[in-house]
Amino acid sequence: MRKLLVIIYILALKAEAQSSALDIGNDLFAKGNYTKAVKAYLEYNDSTAVFDKIAKSYMALGLTNKAVLYYEKSFNAFPDNELIMYNYAKILLSTKQYNKASHLFEKLIYKDYKNPNYHYQKGLVLEKMKDSMEKAIDRFNSAFRLDNSHQKSIVKLAKYYIKKRRHQSVDFYVDRGLEYALQSPSLHSLKAQNYYYKEDYAKAIVWFEKLIALGESSEFIHEKLSLSYGHEYEYKKAIEQRKKVLEYNAMDAVSMYVIGQYYQRLNNHEEAEKWITKYLKLSDIPLDAEYTNLGMSYNYQKKYKEAIDAFKTALKEDSNNISAQFFLVRTKDEFYKDIDAKIKLYKDFKDKYPKSPFLPMAEMRLSELKKEKFLDQD
Repeated sequence: MRKLLVIIYILALKAEAQSSALDIGNDLFAKGNYTKAVKAYLEYNDSTAVFDKIAKSYMALGLTNKAVLYYEKSFNAFPDNELIMYNYAKILLSTKQYNKASHLFEKLIYKDYKNPNYHYQKGLVLEKMKDSMEKAIDRFNSAFRLDNSHQKSIVKLAKYYIKKRRHQSVDFYVDRGLEYALQSPSLHSLKAQNYYYKEDYAKAIVWFEKLIALGESSEFIHEKLSLSYGHEYEYKKAIEQRKKVLEYNAMDAVSMYVIGQYYQRLNNHEEAEKWITKYLKLSDIPLDAEYTNLGMSYNYQKKYKEAIDAFKTALKEDSNNISAQFFLVRTKDEFYKDIDAKIKLYKDFKDKYPKSPFLPMAEMRLSELKKEKFLDQD
């Protein structure tokens, strides 16, 4: 009898020690001390019961390969446990083991078809697999049908349809999502983009501004908002937003040129000159149109010598640029003093470009110069 009591006592001590190891591991995990938590779990005698806990600890430490190993062990030990299967499938997805992940999510859907998240996760896997986007959309739709407030599926569906330019479908999903998540930045962004691609720029502005009010800011947001303001002739606001693009990408030459164009439309030709010049310094492509614009900005400021140089540069870029040819003649007309030299400019232009759309203007100016010369002779 005494011997039996001793055995029972020893077993009780061992059980208490094992229970203590599990409690210590859980406590360490809860406090974020994951390395020590793993050591405590490894001391637990029923290792299969703590494989998933070890896996979670390794995940928290960023040791993904070890986490996969222990999730696999846990799954093999408890193949019918949905939570273990789900966690294992998710880590397989994150480590790009798509075929295995797809198979497990399929099993989970079979076990509980009405769980929208299983369909959503299956959609994520299919989205990553080649030629499976349509099937992924089917899964996201299944998740949405099971739970029409499922935000992640709504965003996926709206993004898909915005790429397809199916604007009504985008509105349907986004509006449904906003019923449950009125402050969702993703949904605000999709709403703004949808109006932008529908060319309803006034409404696009409203939603991009709402998105910014939510604390969102990106190169894409400010670029599209700038373009929307430009389409609505609000050039000052368009410039303001395009300059924010340059805060993200200081070497964005296109933004510099666009800003220059907006300043031209505001008749602020000094600023237009500054920004177009910045663009030209950064660009290494045929720039005849851009140099022509720069020349026009110089002309508005009566900087005729600089304008002549700009038009000549435009013609070096493209000798067939008829606009640059005519504006060069027109600028020399302003710059030259000798009336005979001016007359020769227009005669040469007529002879060289008999089919130019600028020919009526050239003939009109030539006629004016001839009258002026005649009057001077009198």
